[in-house]
Amino acid sequence: MAAHTPKMGADARASTSIGVREDTTMTRDVGRSRLYGAERMVHRLFDTAGTTRTVRLAGTDLTLPVEARFGSVDSVRDYVTRVLALPDVIDRFDRASLPVLVRARRGETAAHYRRDVQTPEIAIPESSQGRWALRELVVLHELAHHLDDSGGRPHGPDFAETLIELTGLVLGPEAAFVYRVIFGDSGIGPSS
Repeated sequence: MAAHTPKMGADARASTSIGVREDTTMTRDVGRSRLYGAERMVHRLFDTAGTTRTVRLAGTDLTLPVEARFGSVDSVRDYVTRVLALPDVIDRFDRASLPVLVRARRGETAAHYRRDVQTPEIAIPESSQGRWALRELVVLHELAHHLDDSGGRPHGPDFAETLIELTGLVLGPEAAFVYRVIFGDSGIGPSS
């Protein structure tokens, strides 16, 4: 996917399609395409795990958890509320106590998170062509934007660590391991 397209002007905004909107004049979300590519590999691994859910990654046999698929934005909203109420999520992320609005979006090619509004929001496509976004891994990506309080790049190493930690707390250590290995192999991590 393409990187941020900067817009000019005093009130310029750059927005990411699976990402956070931020006020900026010329910043770029340089890690976005690399992170999206790595996430596509994670998604394919989950999609092809088969009925046994067993995969081999980095010489390790893993049983992947079943990933939730959602039927509507309302079910995503309920899921986000439940995740933010998990004791481990509350203990780890200060922003878990902040409300986030989950709404449908008209477009079908992107889900996104916005922090620059009164109530932060996650927007998920709900059309038949946008059903790809009604999956747990995509929702956790958007929720990680909400929970990431690092002040770093929207898809930088701090965000990646937030996503890995959140995935581990919600789906378990096997899912976090998958993200950690694939992100590491893709050059995403503390030194990127």
